[in-house]
Amino acid sequence: MPSTRARVRRSLPGIAIEGMPFIGAGLGLTALTALFSRKAAALPLALTAFTSYFFRDPDRECPADSSILYAAADGHVTMIDEVDEPRFIGGKATRIVTFLSVFDVHINRTPCAGTVQYRDYVQGEFRAAWDGEADIVNERAYIGLETEHGPVLISQIAGLVARRIVTWPVVGEELGAGERFGLIKFGSRTDILVPSGSINVFVKKGQAIKGGLTQIGAWL
Repeated sequence: MPSTRARVRRSLPGIAIEGMPFIGAGLGLTALTALFSRKAAALPLALTAFTSYFFRDPDRECPADSSILYAAADGHVTMIDEVDEPRFIGGKATRIVTFLSVFDVHINRTPCAGTVQYRDYVQGEFRAAWDGEADIVNERAYIGLETEHGPVLISQIAGLVARRIVTWPVVGEELGAGERFGLIKFGSRTDILVPSGSINVFVKKGQAIKGGLTQIGAWL
């Protein structure tokens, strides 16, 4: 069952609550500008409309197949590789990297069901999310899930434009597959790491995927 913590994060249908301050400020600026010039008000109105689009939060049915690992974010797969992961996996890990442009839905979703056993936040730089060192120098947040198949680490990485990572669950919280767990504002990257040899990867580099919907692998 999805947790109450994740369900209450939206204050308007289909829009993340984290976008409300930006949308409210945009509407206020639009109204103020319109007092002097309706034509000039078109620019802040357009920016407000784009902000609403960026913070969209579509409802998606949570997947039920526990043998499958699902995408944690909308975007494009930019890398599939093997890395050392000492934080939570404790050894070699298969990493699937997703880049989110400003046009993608930025809500992050859990790739499988599990219990949050690890959380960390690291301050850092704001290089482009596709930079080869973004995962070690950029500002980022980690969530480690203990699952029936083993540990799963999710890394939210801020990018060149993204300046705010939001992560909702706390240690000890149980999450279902496909459940909302956070977002990164204005362009970002989300990595999924699992123990090497534990999954059969379905996706390929360059492939478009959707969080909570696209099957990125199957547990072995």
